[in-house]
Amino acid sequence: MKFSFAPFSPFSHFAPAKFSALLGALALSLAAPSALAAEGDPPAAPADAGAWRVQMGPFTHHFTASDDHKDVVALGIEYEAPNRTLYGLTAFTNSFGQPSAYLYCGWVYNNIFNLSESLYFKLTVGVLYGYVEPYENKVPLNYKGFSPGVIPSIGWHLDKSWSVQLNVMGNAAVMVMLNKKL
Repeated sequence: MKFSFAPFSPFSHFAPAKFSALLGALALSLAAPSALAAEGDPPAAPADAGAWRVQMGPFTHHFTASDDHKDVVALGIEYEAPNRTLYGLTAFTNSFGQPSAYLYCGWVYNNIFNLSESLYFKLTVGVLYGYVEPYENKVPLNYKGFSPGVIPSIGWHLDKSWSVQLNVMGNAAVMVMLNKKL
């Protein structure tokens, strides 16, 4: 059995001018958390310091079975700023075996519903790349493999270093994600 590695370039289908527009849109989305705060809102409670996490998505469940679906494998890195703003990048093989990536920002809300200090909710928004022909219609607003992404997640802190979360991938699937604080 012979294995080969083909270099992956997310920009092979994207013109430079359009890539500049995409970077501008991403910069706006990174500024969104502070723009959404109302004028009278108190500042977020300060934390000791930001935290880096590595992530692994070992399991995805599709709501609808298809012979086209492949195993989804995800690896990522995420930074949580002291104000609970998130920034991250996840590389993965999508449901159709295509190399893909999700560049995002977002927010994390701890102790939701005052149920437990361990329970949290995350919401990320960003740019998804990887759904190209013949699967370009599997995600909305796709242009040459690039599309907007929104992923809500609910999670549980297992201890000070480890957490597990369930990511909702629209109406298509849910992914179990393991996180390790560095």
